[in-house]
Amino acid sequence: MALVGYMRVSTADQNTDGQRDALIAAGVNDDARHLFQDHGVSGAKAKRPGFDKCLESLREGDTLVVAKLDRLGRSLGNLVQLFQELGDQGIAVRVLDNPMLSTDGNRAQAKLMLGIFGALAEYERDLILERTHAGLAAARARGRVGGRPQLLDSSKVTRAKQLHGAGVMSPKEIADALGVSVATLYRYLAK
Repeated sequence: MALVGYMRVSTADQNTDGQRDALIAAGVNDDARHLFQDHGVSGAKAKRPGFDKCLESLREGDTLVVAKLDRLGRSLGNLVQLFQELGDQGIAVRVLDNPMLSTDGNRAQAKLMLGIFGALAEYERDLILERTHAGLAAARARGRVGGRPQLLDSSKVTRAKQLHGAGVMSPKEIADALGVSVATLYRYLAK
């Protein structure tokens, strides 16, 4: 049963000194086995090398310790999922600045708080989705069409298909003549 700490700063000019001090004061050993960090990495990124190593090091009975909840990530939905996955593995989480979210003490209270946060995250996602749909509908009502602009009109696509079918030009030559990439050419040819 080890205390494993994780600390993160979003920009390279920030430092983790304050987080490190808080984690060590909470009982985390100051060594490479127990303390992991990411420098200049956003919490919104799915891949964080230090965090990935931290998660790999955790074993059943361990406790993941963070100074602040936002060091684990920005999305409430992802945080709720992370807490659930860690709990399923028998790993507790201790949040130093918000003990009500710590699962290594009053699990019932932490579960309640995470449930509330999860419901709020779902509500926020639903609101964003509703606003997006309303905005798209309003734009369509005004005659605006979303999405990427078409790079090739139907006559260019027809000509590209003819050239490709006849084999007189390579796909690269056809794409260059049309001013698009080969991947874009193939997308239009597949339609």
